Amino acid sequence: MAEAKYMKYKDPKQPLNTRIKDLMSRMTLEEKIGQMVQIDRTVASAEVMKKYLIGSILSGGGSVPAKQASAETWIEMVNDFQKGCLSTRLGIPMIYGIDAVHGHNNVYKATIFPHNVGLGATRDPELVKRIGAATALEVRATGIPYVFAPCIAVCRDPRWGRCFESYSEDPKVVRAMTEIVPGLQGDLPPGYQKGIPYVAGNKKVAACAKHYVGDGGTTEGINENNTVISRHGLLSIHMGGYYTSIIKGVSTVMISYSSWNGKKMHANQELITGFLKNTLRFRGFVISDWQGIDRITSPPHANYSYSIEAGIKAGIDMIMVPYNYTEFIDGLTYQVKSKIIPMSRIDDAVRRILRVKFVMGLFESPLADHSLVHELGSQVHRELAREAVRKSLVLLKNGEPADKPLLPLPKKAPKILVAGTHADNLGNQCGGWTIEWQGLSGNNLTSGTTILSAIKKTVDPKTEVVYKENPDLSYVKSSKFSYAIVVVGEPPYAETFGDNLNLTIPDPGPSIITNVCGAVKCVVIVISGRPLVIQPYVDQIDALVAAWLPGTEGQGVADVLFGDYGFTGKLSRTWFRTVEQLPMNVGDRHYDPLFPFGFGLTTEPTKA
Repeated sequence: MAEAKYMKYKDPKQPLNTRIKDLMSRMTLEEKIGQMVQIDRTVASAEVMKKYLIGSILSGGGSVPAKQASAETWIEMVNDFQKGCLSTRLGIPMIYGIDAVHGHNNVYKATIFPHNVGLGATRDPELVKRIGAATALEVRATGIPYVFAPCIAVCRDPRWGRCFESYSEDPKVVRAMTEIVPGLQGDLPPGYQKGIPYVAGNKKVAACAKHYVGDGGTTEGINENNTVISRHGLLSIHMGGYYTSIIKGVSTVMISYSSWNGKKMHANQELITGFLKNTLRFRGFVISDWQGIDRITSPPHANYSYSIEAGIKAGIDMIMVPYNYTEFIDGLTYQVKSKIIPMSRIDDAVRRILRVKFVMGLFESPLADHSLVHELGSQVHRELAREAVRKSLVLLKNGEPADKPLLPLPKKAPKILVAGTHADNLGNQCGGWTIEWQGLSGNNLTSGTTILSAIKKTVDPKTEVVYKENPDLSYVKSSKFSYAIVVVGEPPYAETFGDNLNLTIPDPGPSIITNVCGAVKCVVIVISGRPLVIQPYVDQIDALVAAWLPGTEGQGVADVLFGDYGFTGKLSRTWFRTVEQLPMNVGDRHYDPLFPFGFGLTTEPTKA
């Protein structure tokens, strides 16, 4: 009978703050600390959730229930964990989070959209909002209500391995692209209070602005390193996306591994509590990055009790532990009981976490059903991704000024050559954070269209398409091709694995360019997460296209190449001449780029 009695916090008609207050008044210290813990799915189970009263689970990059798991398999897993939480004394639902940074990128057959560097080149915030809405549907299709996106880093140095996750070096472009937040979460109702998190029901997801703050400004672009900049510089360059995301109701903010002027962001009370919570009036919850508090010390995890104290006192509300959760729970419990960490700090964290859970309707509908499984990788979403690819392409060169432009290419030609390491490689086209954390090269990672197959579908049926990944010069010279399309670029990478001080096109890319363009009219398409060293080859290339990391819908490349649509993309990053110039960003005093920020030639669609 006791269970059946009315509890205010379970009543959706009660005001938000009444529900939070009522639930918190019933919670023990153990239950409160449990809410602050996020563990990886590999160490989670219904039993663990129940026994340790854990508040959140995540899938790290590539952490999936099974290889090529279906949406139904995902839902079953998430619901099973959730049932453990619902069987506890208070039945507080857990919140499951995942990196969906260019579509629902860990999931087999999901639509993979272009990475942010390409979306920045579209200059189209409304498109990015639609991508957010599509991503939300695909994530909900697998029973997940929370994504670690968008990354609103302002990448100031392309040597950084996460530069492709940044929309632009220009904070104005990054701020504009925070339109993805209402795409993911839903539009704020009129008169909604600024700074309060918002999620419009179960076709939307809670979003996460990351990584707070200055992640894109580190010395030489070294990942997780030190951003040396004045306070004015930090606020004017790196903070803008946070103001706009908070105004748009973003639910959570993730802290950066990096430091600001030598102080670890995960231990920066002044910026997390002082600025984000007190000045910007952010009312959602602050989450750490993966083992983020461990990395406060060097080496990581060297003094975990210090890490717990520094991170929690700084104002982090939820800790992405993600494995050694008993060590975290025991450590934090001891510090609260010993009055090292005040109870008020724990209450602030739990209040914020519960606020997000109540706002998004988790208490009313904690379990997912199968009603959205058809949204995963749907044709409508693939068409949207294809549109995004078209708009993200930047045309850097189109014939010599005196000559007739090479693009758009004719669909009718006797024989054409397609060459290069990236012409028929879906994994290279998608980049990092695709199926696996680091991405995967090759064509058996997920379903999609390579650039080669898109070209074959687009040209006249009578046009002979010859594909040779790495042809030699004499072959090209003797084969009488009408023109050639060369597709080269970077292999997939993520985070520190992508840090790169030389930024050259990996071999055999340069020799493919030289062999093909030395013998026949050629268009070179660069597939990369950032500008690369291209200056040595520009003179021998007839037409040059930056295609960034377009994702699964390679047909978008052919759409523009052959003139069904025009080129419209503009560089969201400065294209440098040599790495010695770096960092070099628009507005710098010494600004001598190969192609300036905002550059992009245009073409008109050809009349059919």
